[in-house]
Amino acid sequence: METFAIDVRGVTKRFGTRTVVNDIAMQVRPGEIYGFLGPNGSGKTTFLRMLCGLLKADAGSGNCLGFDFRRESAEIKKRVGYMTQKFSFYEDLTIEENLDFIARLYELPQRQAAVEKSLARLGMKERRTQLAGTLSGGWKQRLALAACLIHEPQLLLLDEPTAGVDPKARRDFWEEIHKLTADGLTFLITTHYMDEAARCHRLGYIAYGNLLAHGTVAEVVKTAGLTTWEIAGENLATLADKLRGLAGVEQVVAFGMTLHVSGRDAEKLRAAIAPFQANGHRWTQIESGLEDVFISLMETAKDNFS
Repeated sequence: METFAIDVRGVTKRFGTRTVVNDIAMQVRPGEIYGFLGPNGSGKTTFLRMLCGLLKADAGSGNCLGFDFRRESAEIKKRVGYMTQKFSFYEDLTIEENLDFIARLYELPQRQAAVEKSLARLGMKERRTQLAGTLSGGWKQRLALAACLIHEPQLLLLDEPTAGVDPKARRDFWEEIHKLTADGLTFLITTHYMDEAARCHRLGYIAYGNLLAHGTVAEVVKTAGLTTWEIAGENLATLADKLRGLAGVEQVVAFGMTLHVSGRDAEKLRAAIAPFQANGHRWTQIESGLEDVFISLMETAKDNFS
């Protein structure tokens, strides 16, 4: 029987009459990077907070790191590192002082050794005396990750960890994540970036509280059943206006100097675009990408605001 780091089902959370997380099931294997994607307000952060005991679920059952995620949250917290969207450390303390403070919170017996290990692990020894408030976005991100790791957790929950960080810092961050998974750490990461989603072993897409797709990148794209045409040429904005709303055309999206036109019914889509294929534009049927799939899922999802 396979063992999972996260194995939950029926996870539900309501605020008043609004269901923000609706009957979600998730299984994440040890040493796996699981990407959790979805638009703002889709329930990603709420789900993470329920997993680590910061928020109480209204319904659901299952385990996180072998502990009941609803009844044994105190044990889970000892073994989980949680990195929030917003930088949440003291800006008037140095890197070293912030790490020492976190080590005190966890009551680590070899506190100074743990701080030194964290500084070395993420290459921060030379900046140990720098005030956290003076760090760039990438270095703040590195400090936050070091703080998450200081108590040697088994699972890291990272909530949009690379938001507002430059491309090189994002790449370096993901290289570090893959190194840590090689050592056996498990990750559940929320992100908006498609290139980051492609770096995950498996992923799930949530919209308005509902899990709409999950699996590997290839599985998610295949299951969506989306057909996509790429169009290049002049006056694409005018063409886009003509294509939107036609039977079989579910989305028309600008991608750089091209348009992507997609739909789930390949024959209906082909019939809709046929009259426009002799107008001088270059039409190429391409494999749908993650972004095509996720835009399609988002546009067909039902809003749960009311």
